[in-house]
Order: sequence, then C-alpha cells, then structure tokens
Amino acid sequence: MQRELAALEQNNTWILTSLPPGKRAIGCKWVYKVKMKPDGTVERYKARLVAKGFHQEHGVDYLDSFSPVAKLVTVRLVIALATIKGWPLFQLDVNNAFLHGYLDEDIYMVPPDGYSKAKPGEVCHLQRSLYGLKQASRQWNAEFCLKLQQFGFTQSAHDHCLFLRQTDVGFLVLLVYVDDVIISGTNLSEIDALKRYLDDLFTIKDLGYARYFLGMEIARNSDGTVLNQRKYILDILHDTGMLDCKAALTPLPPGLKLRGKEGDPLADPERFRRLIGRLLYLNLTRPDVTYSVQQLSQFVNSPHSSHWDAAMHLLRYLKGSPSVGLFYSAHNSLHLEAYCDADWASCAESRNSLTGFCIFLGSCLVSWKTKKQTTVSRSSAEAEYRALGSSVCELQWSVPTVP
Repeated sequence: MQRELAALEQNNTWILTSLPPGKRAIGCKWVYKVKMKPDGTVERYKARLVAKGFHQEHGVDYLDSFSPVAKLVTVRLVIALATIKGWPLFQLDVNNAFLHGYLDEDIYMVPPDGYSKAKPGEVCHLQRSLYGLKQASRQWNAEFCLKLQQFGFTQSAHDHCLFLRQTDVGFLVLLVYVDDVIISGTNLSEIDALKRYLDDLFTIKDLGYARYFLGMEIARNSDGTVLNQRKYILDILHDTGMLDCKAALTPLPPGLKLRGKEGDPLADPERFRRLIGRLLYLNLTRPDVTYSVQQLSQFVNSPHSSHWDAAMHLLRYLKGSPSVGLFYSAHNSLHLEAYCDADWASCAESRNSLTGFCIFLGSCLVSWKTKKQTTVSRSSAEAEYRALGSSVCELQWSVPTVP
C-alpha cells in the first residue's frame, strides 16, 4: 500500500485541495490481489487504490468510457508471423498503466485510507486517471497511442491496438492489450530502443521473451511455437470440483441436441453463467470446443439440468486434454486459406442455421468461429452463402492486420 501511494504521488496523480461549492467527491477503496505465476506459485502480493467509478455521473464526471482492445485473431497473427519469419517475440508490462492518462474532466476524490498527508476537509483533485474511473482505460489508451505515433509508429486501420513501424533499419510490430504489450520485429537494436523509450515515459517491466500472455502459455523452439491454456483450464476444473473427474473423449456426447427447457431449472443459474463465461475465453487456443461452448452459451438466460450435464461433460473432455492447443510451425508460408460450412436449420427450436469457418496462414490456424445465423435460411444453399459471406468478412477485416 505504501508503494502504491508513493507511485501515485510520484506520478502527480492528484493535488490536495478543498472541495469547491457544488462539487461532490467520489469514494475510493483498496483492492488486494495475489499475482500467480504460470506454475501456480506466488509471484507477488499487490495492493491497488481504486476509485469508486460507479459514483460518477455521465456528462458530469465523464463523457466517453470505451477503449479498444486487441482482437484475438490479431494476437495469433502476430505470434504466427513472428514464428514464420524467425523474429523474436518480447513481452512488456506497463507499471500502473491507468495512472498515465490525463483527465479532461474535474474529478474530486475522498482521500484514501492510510493517507496521512490529507488534512481534515481536504479532497484529492485528480490530475491523472485512476483505476476504477469509467474513463481510465480510454485516457490511458489515448496517451499510449500518442506516444507511439510520436516514435514513428502507424496505427493499423484494421485493429487500433496494432502498431507498425517501417524504417530503413528494420520493421517493428507492437500489439497492446490494455497494459500488456508484445513486441516483435527484424532488428533487436530497434526493439531495445523502443523499450528504453517506453520505460522513460511510463516505467515498464521487461518480461523478456513472451511466455505467458493473456492467460495463454507460449512455448517456442526452432521448430515452431505452441500455444495453450493449460493453467487456465486447470483453474476452471479446480474451481468446479472436476479436477479428479473421469476424462471424456468428445466435447459433447455424440448426437446430442440441446433444447431450451429440458430437465429442471437450475437452482443457482449464476454458477452456470460464470462457467460459460470462462469457457468462452478458451476460444483463444481451443477450436475443438468452439461448437460445444456455442451450443451451451445459448441457454445462459434460463439454464436447466440438461445444460449443466452437458457442461460437465465438456469439463470432463478438458480434463483429458488440458495441454492441447495450437502449433505454429516455423517452416511455413504466408499463404491464406479459408474454409467454411453451414449446418442448415440445425437449431431445433428456431430452425436457424449454423455458420462455421476457419482461416489458415500457411498451416497456422489463426481464426475460426461457430455462430448461429441471425435469419432463417430457406435452403441449404442460402445457408452456405451466408457462411461464405461471414468468412469473406473475416478475411477482409480481421486477418489483414499484419502485412
């Protein structure tokens, strides 16, 4: 907590002043978290001061709150490209990232517990953004993008979290996901110069070669790169009490067709919703469970016992294959291939068809999706054309993020 307060003061996050007439101060609180390593051991204990952003009023304390995040297909594309080209892949973490954004609004905050420098009646007039504020991520992203563009980077039109820099010396790629950054390129000296530049501005933590990014474990050698979410899967199994269950061979029982009201309604539907929310994130590296998760996610509004049983079957499948993931070969081409298909009128209740596609960069699977079509197709050919249209859109708007 003392280190956090020292960092806030060093960053000139606020100035102490009296509360002006007609203004109100929002609250704040301390949040504690134990940061874990991929092997499950404790990395560090962390305390963070968080503003109570739910006290803010739109038009008074904030205007816009959105902030872009990198597309998952872009993350896989950058890793695949670095593997094929033989580029090093480094990972950075920005210390207290949200504290570097400047605020456009006047926001006053009650002094935090344990902050003895504030006199009675004084409040903190925020000069920079703070974790918990509705506009914090937006202000940080705007400041980070501005500094990258001043360094010579160009923001991609397909993904605003992807930055490219082409010089006579080499080519650099930078991808930012909130405060996590991965860097790759052709010239190590240019990468080192970029690291020094970012460290002078924001104080970064150089994590070396990328090994654990967004819950995704990255293992690389001369043959290629392996991506999986083994720790994430084991955490799900542990939290649901399925760590010692018997493994299943398929994600869902063969021939299973889920319906809306089969079985008894769940007494605790929130448990099912939390589980599906965590399973959706497996789409980062597990195309084999995409269909199963898509089927289960249709019933988060009113889950029944049959849906819970199907979810448990999926967990048993994950128990038998926690380390399965993607392999990106280093001996590959940059040729794009796309495959699509449709399951006509597959939904037993709405008769909507199902779209499925997958896109390869060489032999590297970089994008895939299983999604119910929004309208009813009157023929299998019409359903196929809709699937083809979705695949072409993905090729045009998501895949060409990296030239």
